[in-house]
Amino acid sequence: MAKATVDQSVCVGCEACVGVCPVSAISVNDGKASVDQDSCVECGACAATCPVSAISL
Repeated sequence: MAKATVDQSVCVGCEACVGVCPVSAISVNDGKASVDQDSCVECGACAATCPVSAISL
């Protein structure tokens, strides 16, 4: 697997991913999610939860 990445053009800033990340690697700034690549543990919870499929691994 790879680190999670967010397609900023698709993200709607709903913050669903923030609540499921076990290491708090995701934050929402200016209405878009971003992933701290150093903290991401590649679990895939965020990608599975995103309602608009803006996150990929």
